[in-house]
Amino acid sequence: MKARTNLQITQTHRMNLSLGLQTALHVLRADAAALIRYLEEQAAETPALVLRPVFPGAGDWLPRWSGVLPHSGPDEVATLAAHGPSLMAHVVSAIPALVSGERDRKIALALADALEPSGWLGRRLEDIAAELGLSVDAVSPVLSRLHRIDPPGLFARDLAECLRLQAIDAEVTDPILTTMLSRLDLVASGDWATLARAAQTSEAEILVRFRLIRSFNPKPGASFAAIASPLREPDLIARQGEGGWQITLNHSALPALTIDPDASGAARAREVIRLVETRNTTLLNVAQAILSHQRAALDVGPSALRPLTMQSLAETIGLHKSTVSRVVAGAAVDTPHGTWWLRRLFSSDMGADTAAAALHARLARLVATEDAAQPMSDDALAQALCSDGAALARRTVAKYRAELRIPPAHRRRLKP
Repeated sequence: MKARTNLQITQTHRMNLSLGLQTALHVLRADAAALIRYLEEQAAETPALVLRPVFPGAGDWLPRWSGVLPHSGPDEVATLAAHGPSLMAHVVSAIPALVSGERDRKIALALADALEPSGWLGRRLEDIAAELGLSVDAVSPVLSRLHRIDPPGLFARDLAECLRLQAIDAEVTDPILTTMLSRLDLVASGDWATLARAAQTSEAEILVRFRLIRSFNPKPGASFAAIASPLREPDLIARQGEGGWQITLNHSALPALTIDPDASGAARAREVIRLVETRNTTLLNVAQAILSHQRAALDVGPSALRPLTMQSLAETIGLHKSTVSRVVAGAAVDTPHGTWWLRRLFSSDMGADTAAAALHARLARLVATEDAAQPMSDDALAQALCSDGAALARRTVAKYRAELRIPPAHRRRLKP
């Protein structure tokens, strides 16, 4: 038998992305950290592209530090971050391993009740002790044990103690850092010369410790929020001004880009700068549209989030859904209620113009304020959450509770 060759002609369609388009998409979806890595690689290959890092100067603090510096005033502590959905559950579950005895356990729960969303104690230790009918000397040892709960900095009484606890945990405490933590007013104003004299060291050593302080988290409790991003440099900043909410790029998150006209690769350097500018413009436009829709959440916190889909937003601002998805993939915005993932601000409609993400926050608040002796069942939680017209089944509440790491009612009940 002879073998026969059978030739067939078929027509297929394939889309090949050019290298330039692939690069543009990569830059578009990059968060600040990924974009810095990309720029560093490009600068190494393109002599004309010059990266000028943002060095710390007077008042040059990360956005997440706003509201906690000494000149901010004590009244701002209560609005540092959105209520952490599982902060209370996390703390209460850690107490039995650290505290024994009925009296100390009551002290620990009283201290937990005094936690602010930021993770700081919102009341003076003297007031808590007086309410319990005990001395401060009896309450202080229990507070010291609660300082061991992760993340470091929880149960701090002020910013200096919050940072000191994190420095101790990281094993980086030294006399220079201790001096700086005792003079945070000078740190906030960037008075390196005065700090150097106070610590009897050089300004270079002060700047080394300053960068270390910047890496700490001044709001350790905010990381428990349902829509919070991990500790990181946010891409955007949302602040309320005279004309309403202002959304701006966080320019301190990225190095400044310039072109060296005497070096080779000027055309490539201009192309990189154009890609970054396009990414920044697109990110800012998308973020402004998202936060304009979620203005109520900026005012009061995540419990006021409204339903929003990427498709509806894309149609509103004239972009493709895939572009919106890419640009919000790793982006975060710093708000007075904490640092939020932009992607988490999209949420399905649960009825009565209520977003699923808002119900997560409301569920956490209900559990945090319930009677510990008679915790609410999933049925009771569902009824409370549906009081404003939202549609929520008991099994959905159970699912949300599990996502927030909140134990069921029988495990939340405070035993006598």
